[in-house]
Amino acid sequence: MAQSAVKFSQTEVQSILKQLGIDGKNSGACGAGWMGKPGGATLVSLNPSDGQALGEIVCASNDDYDRVVSDAQAAYVKWRSTPAPVRGEIVRQLGEEFRRYKEPLGKLISLEMGKILSEGLGEVQEAIDICDFAVGLSRQLYGLTMHSERPGHRMYEQWHPLGTIGIITAFNFPCAVWAWNAAIAAVCGDTMVWKPSEKTPLITVAMMKIVHKVLADHGHAGVMGMVISPDRSLGERMAADKRLPLISATGSTRMGREVGRVVAERFGKSLLELGGNNAIIVMDDADLDLATRAIVFGACGTTGQRCTTTRRIFVQEKLEKALLERLQKAYGSVKIGHPLEKGVLMGPLIDRAAVEAYKAAVAKAQKEGGKLLCGGKELAGEGFFVEPTIISAKNPLPIMQEETFAPILYVTPVRTLDEAIDLQNNVPQGLSSAVFTQSLKSAEKFLSTVGSDCGIANVNIGTSGAEIGGAFGGEKETGGGRESGSDSWKAYMRRQTCTINYSDALPLAQGVEFL
Repeated sequence: MAQSAVKFSQTEVQSILKQLGIDGKNSGACGAGWMGKPGGATLVSLNPSDGQALGEIVCASNDDYDRVVSDAQAAYVKWRSTPAPVRGEIVRQLGEEFRRYKEPLGKLISLEMGKILSEGLGEVQEAIDICDFAVGLSRQLYGLTMHSERPGHRMYEQWHPLGTIGIITAFNFPCAVWAWNAAIAAVCGDTMVWKPSEKTPLITVAMMKIVHKVLADHGHAGVMGMVISPDRSLGERMAADKRLPLISATGSTRMGREVGRVVAERFGKSLLELGGNNAIIVMDDADLDLATRAIVFGACGTTGQRCTTTRRIFVQEKLEKALLERLQKAYGSVKIGHPLEKGVLMGPLIDRAAVEAYKAAVAKAQKEGGKLLCGGKELAGEGFFVEPTIISAKNPLPIMQEETFAPILYVTPVRTLDEAIDLQNNVPQGLSSAVFTQSLKSAEKFLSTVGSDCGIANVNIGTSGAEIGGAFGGEKETGGGRESGSDSWKAYMRRQTCTINYSDALPLAQGVEFL
């Protein structure tokens, strides 16, 4: 593992921020207009590559939050009556502006979150892609027509927007996950309030500056609001706020459990995208080159800070030695350093707490009997850099039940596919999964009812890198929510069943006679 010593000057950093209209203290509240003087605390955004300040944000107070929600509610009255294809056209223009600013947005994600530039640019591309998807969706928000048992009657269902929804996002995808929700909710006719992670506030401000201009130009300011908080307080308010019929929350299982409980108590709806503890099964007929590449990206990409990160490998005994040799060689070539430097494959963890969690997990795994094959150390110098780590275990370790947001990979040998599937499924989480095999029977079994219990199941590709066209989400403690493609739009709308009587009679269903 090679570590880079390249640094980026404050002049270069400020140039990126300036392109996005970020300079000095920035407002952390936007509704129908930017709040010049929010009433909250000042939040400093840190660059995880060197621990230096990137900028300051004046956070929203409770009063600011109420104003942003009120602005969104007021905007909803006009937005819900705007034809869906017209809403789609405005979302299309949002996507065009994201295209225009793709490079500085991607660089800012790399600076503030720590993922390498290609991943930062890829995240902005996800926002662009979901806008494109939403444009088409705006012309096909369909309902079903059913045959009535009563003569002279027609039955059908239609979908209406929910109202003003709340969106809570995590630091690891500060741009894309908001866009998954916002673009779809917008064409469905909802307005929204976004509460981002306090760890990545600047990219939020940059996105909202773009969004606000497009919406204001069309007379729809307030449709997409934003509040930044230095802690979880505003997120807690959102969960309890009866004005928000849906809360879409991305984060830890602990957070989601609390959000789900509070929202359920007020009979609201929740869309939860929570923890992942994803596994890849490698069968003895697998293409090892393909499997190795997928595992390394899945385990090291975003420095292990994806909910879809590959954390566990179950490999048939025959291939265990060969796979481990390939993985250790590949890990040795991973260049670690500033995410904007060309050739770097792994940037820093998000903060000091993440580094300490990484070190604690490595120590715990070894105490439980795991063998450290490579990595396991924090790197010296500025920033929050660690080594990508491989730990082998003849049998699953207790820590493998947990999700550690860091580049730690556990490898365990298995005898059969059935054993591998059982071990893969035997964790509380159920997000993403994969199998590498050339056998049609093995692939189909993995995808069958007795196979993977995850929301995402792949054959001969890794656990990371979902496309926006498919519904994204998982089962069990992953929360059960679905975002992005397919029919995920239904989460942002309410269903209404309609019956029209065009006859002169009034027959009752099920043959009931009353008069």
